[in-house]
Amino acid sequence: MSDDKANLPYRPCVGVMLVNGQGLVFVGRRIDTRGQPDEGGVYWQMPQGGIDEGEDLHTAAYRELSEETGVLPEQVTLIAQTREELFYDLPDDLVGKLWKGQYRGQRQHWVLARFGGEDSHVKLDAHDPAEFEEWKWVEPDLLPDLIVPFKKRVYRTVLEEFRDLI
Repeated sequence: MSDDKANLPYRPCVGVMLVNGQGLVFVGRRIDTRGQPDEGGVYWQMPQGGIDEGEDLHTAAYRELSEETGVLPEQVTLIAQTREELFYDLPDDLVGKLWKGQYRGQRQHWVLARFGGEDSHVKLDAHDPAEFEEWKWVEPDLLPDLIVPFKKRVYRTVLEEFRDLI
């Protein structure tokens, strides 16, 4: 790891594993990765985003979920959160390009949320600009196969921690 990257902090972030009544997990395909080469397929991810200054974890989770999916706080029940923060580093070719070059990766808390609404409540264009261009429900065990390679370890950890509650 370069010295420049090693001196950068991790961005505080919250992720949301949103599950429906059938035990399937929401994933979205990001708009900003359109046209980028990948390593064998299209990548999907669970909603996640930065925690704003002075914002608590649950408020950030509700905000990010609403911004990225259009799902409102009254349509979900928070069930659990990860015991510890999970960290990932960006690949060297992305450091300096994301988040105005201020971070080396993210430190994330994840929450498990049960969706009580209807699929029609999902509105990817609820926030401008939209994060996702497409979404679907998937079996939880597929999550590590759908995410970009540098986040796979985080997704495996989240899945293992929440598995019995899904």
